Amino acid sequence: MSAAQRIWIKSPLYVFAPDQSQPVTGLIVNQGKIETLLFNHDAPASPCDEVFDASGLVILPGLINTHHHFYQTLTRAWAPVVNEPLFPWLKTLYPVWARLTPDALHLATQVAMAELLLSGCTTAADHHYLFPQGLDNAIDVQVDVVKQLGMRAMLTRGSMSLGEKDGGLPPQHTVQTGEAIIRDSERLISQYHEREAGAQIQIALAPCSPFSVTREIMQESAQLAKREDVRLHTHLAETLDEEDFCLQTFGMRTVDYLESVGWLSDRTWLAHGIHFNEQEIARLGAAGTGICHCPVSNMRLASGICPTLDLIEAGAPIGLGVDGSASNDASNMMYEARQALYLQRLKYGAEKITPEVVLRWATEGSASVLGRTDIGVIAEGTQADLALFSLDDIRFSGSHDPLAALILCGAERAEHVMVGGQWRVSHGQINGLDLPALLARHRAAASKLIAG
Repeated sequence: MSAAQRIWIKSPLYVFAPDQSQPVTGLIVNQGKIETLLFNHDAPASPCDEVFDASGLVILPGLINTHHHFYQTLTRAWAPVVNEPLFPWLKTLYPVWARLTPDALHLATQVAMAELLLSGCTTAADHHYLFPQGLDNAIDVQVDVVKQLGMRAMLTRGSMSLGEKDGGLPPQHTVQTGEAIIRDSERLISQYHEREAGAQIQIALAPCSPFSVTREIMQESAQLAKREDVRLHTHLAETLDEEDFCLQTFGMRTVDYLESVGWLSDRTWLAHGIHFNEQEIARLGAAGTGICHCPVSNMRLASGICPTLDLIEAGAPIGLGVDGSASNDASNMMYEARQALYLQRLKYGAEKITPEVVLRWATEGSASVLGRTDIGVIAEGTQADLALFSLDDIRFSGSHDPLAALILCGAERAEHVMVGGQWRVSHGQINGLDLPALLARHRAAASKLIAG
């Protein structure tokens, strides 16, 4: 992701920077990083290779999606599951997803990441746990797409090892042995995981959920993650059904189970995190365990509301995620931030949940959840990952506060997006991607997957 050009981003309407006491009136990008913040409409001290006129544009740090299932773009708005809660929703979809092929996954990943990129997202974490026969190299397929689109990604090697015959939820033909899971996890870390600042691709280990993996694979994944210094991810406390499953199967609640398998640490981030009691919130905070809030999916499946502010007060970092495109059914981080604002206001009130709060969850908070300090904030020395939004659309006409307008008026598409100092979206179009052709192939693959 090398970017040698020195770029002056000139005269933006507004820049969402950590310190708002002095408005930022320009940015200098050099070697893929933010070199300088300019104030008082100052000009650069030395010449630049490119001057980019940002007048009329609102600049955010590139948004960071901390939980997704890219393959699910192939099963959006499918009638049999439109009105189902999580467990029956999963059991109906598992047999369909088991037909996933490498080509279909490639298309699904392209569409998911392209949709995210157009929404101003520059880094995405995907939780891929489906490895049916013929799809052993699923994560390698996703790596190819990440490199093609020029985004950053935390690709998690998910897994399912507890099938129906052993008391789990997934059908037997969708699960793998623990040996196969660990062997492939080791391979992927060795082959793809980048550790330096500015990393484009990172690998994490992500057994799917308490109801789809064995206790042994949770323990072995935790040991491998500690040995290789990579992160851990899973679904936890998403529904009351899951809580009941843990009580019946393991004789303990979800956080007790998490601790019993060696996962209660700051290496871990959890998707959803809804059904915690006060003691569990305190334990998660003390451990520094991250939580990805997925508001749209939680509303779609009627799962509940994540106790975000309680978790933050206890010490747990909070990020945002769109979750799978079969429970959202979109891959749009600006839409997700807007829904986070409204859902969390129902729980905590308007004064505490502001546009600034949810945008920090979508940027700096999400970066913290993924264990990164080099992205998610507009500051000197951080990666030049930027999302630039225009307020020219009819939906913004008459608005006065540019940052609040992005959330309250419903911005959903960025005008320009930069990743590591390189323009990946220009004038609302992804550079180098034939989107109509991609969508035609993707729709065909979606129809084929459902038809069987």
